[in-house]
Formats: sequence, structure tokens, C-alpha cells
Amino acid sequence: MESPGSAPSDPASYEGVWRFTAPSVDASVPRARHAVRDLLGRQGVPVEDEVLQGLLLILSELVTNAVRHAALLSPELAVEVAVAADRVRVSVEDSHPYRPTALETDCAQTGGRGLHLVKVITEEAGGACDVEHTASGGKAVWATLPLKTRL
Repeated sequence: MESPGSAPSDPASYEGVWRFTAPSVDASVPRARHAVRDLLGRQGVPVEDEVLQGLLLILSELVTNAVRHAALLSPELAVEVAVAADRVRVSVEDSHPYRPTALETDCAQTGGRGLHLVKVITEEAGGACDVEHTASGGKAVWATLPLKTRL
């Protein structure tokens, strides 16, 4: 989707924002990952393989968190992909008001480090991630990665 109005330079043909919803169930994790990979390919987004793999891992973690921790209050989640000329952002929104925080690594735990992993991947790629409250009282957890790797 292109925004109306004139811009100083033409946007790249791959720029846009796409949103889809999915049930808050385990099967939505691989479905969301495949849908985003297919979307980026169809749009011709110039994303390097390392960035794409990081983005898909981040998406998997965010959808998994929504399924595991928010499904009771949020039977449906939303995935948004926003592509700009130099970056791609994925966001997972649910209706649960709890704002998660990244746990530090603990070798004794077998889970609970998903947001820490998201934070590490985004920092290493030169991106950013955060959690925002939505107008409906839920939250959106997002991560942005640059399309080009840092030199």
C-alpha cells in the first residue's frame, strides 16, 4: 500500500504496510512466519538472508508469546509488517494488557527468554524493539531491523 500525497522522492515499489489476524493458537506461529516470508518475497523486498532469518525468528518469538501468555484474554492476535526503503518492522498485537519484559538468560530455565532473544537480535542488527499499549487496552510488541546489514 502506498500512502496518498506527494513525496520528495518516489517510494520503492516494495514499501507498504500489511496486517493480518490469526487465532491465538500454536499453529499460528509457523503460519505467521511463512506468511511474512512469502509477503516479503512477493513484494521484492531487498532483505539479506541473515536479516530475514533474524526477522522470522523474532516474529516466531512474538507470536509464541502472544499464544502462550495472552490467549485467555486475546483469542485473536494481529501481525503487522511495515516495510520502508531502509527497514522492516514486525509487530504482534494482542488484547492482553500485561506489558512483558525481557528476562535475562538463566541456564537452568528451559523457556522464558524469547524477549531477551528478540532484544539481542535487534541490537546486533542495529535495530530496535519495544512494547506499546494500544488504544483498545492491549499491547503491540514490535521490532525493526535495517534492510542492509551494518558494515
